[in-house]
Amino acid sequence: MSGFMTAAAAASAALFFVLWWMLQSEENPWVPAGLAASVVMLVAASARLAVARRAGTRYVRNQHGREWRDHSMQRPSGKVMHSTTLHAAGLRALQEQSAEADAGDFPPQAHRDLYDLCSDYLNGAEQALQSPSLPAERRLALRSGQERVRTLQKHHLLIWARGSARGFTREAQQRVRLYEKVETANRALECIDSALKIYPDEEELKISARAVRDFITSSRVAHWVELAERAAFKGYYRRAIDRYRDALFYLTRDGPDQDREAGAQRIAREIELLRARLATDRATTNSSRTTGPKGHGQ
Repeated sequence: MSGFMTAAAAASAALFFVLWWMLQSEENPWVPAGLAASVVMLVAASARLAVARRAGTRYVRNQHGREWRDHSMQRPSGKVMHSTTLHAAGLRALQEQSAEADAGDFPPQAHRDLYDLCSDYLNGAEQALQSPSLPAERRLALRSGQERVRTLQKHHLLIWARGSARGFTREAQQRVRLYEKVETANRALECIDSALKIYPDEEELKISARAVRDFITSSRVAHWVELAERAAFKGYYRRAIDRYRDALFYLTRDGPDQDREAGAQRIAREIELLRARLATDRATTNSSRTTGPKGHGQ
């Protein structure tokens, strides 16, 4: 940033001397030259301040989660698992980090990092269990630790999926364009689907996935219904019918659903009304064409 201001100062000085030289025939040429140079410096300073503010905002937003990941996360290794004392200390540290994440307002990514830590613990424990020289009491302690960590692992993955999906869905709701809504909502769906691959029987994830898909469907239907209503208002009945058909396609694409049947019936009624209007307009047009010349001949 200091290089930027140095370049701005050099450009300002060059502009000052160029203008001063060009305006020597004028009275007090240094006044307009100084004003122009000052404007250049003011613009540069404003740009620098704006960039600094954006950088500061990003730092404050990310600092909390980053510091927690940098200072709290320690990955257990297979060698640690061979020692009863070190294994107990590693398990206790993992449980403390889990409790800290649950108690604090940490971002979803922190819970995903904890899930990865649990995976590292389980891998290290599995490596230690494969050793034939491992005493029976340590083997028992490792298996007990694995059960606890598996519970923590699932817990934090579900929190990550739920929090990430909720954040992306809120962001999608604030979007104006349909493709932006759908694209952002699909990112929420990707988070849920990645968790479902690991826990396919988790009902909470299935409910969340259905909710996001319903949001995508309702956004598409609302988009096409709005276009249909605009077309009908302008008298473009055929175009309105096509738009309603598009809305009906997205509404019924995923198969029969009791909650969507009422909406589909309303759209079907609108299509029938528009067809009736279209038929009436055609009949009126044909009648005027038929009676028009006769009336003129009479």
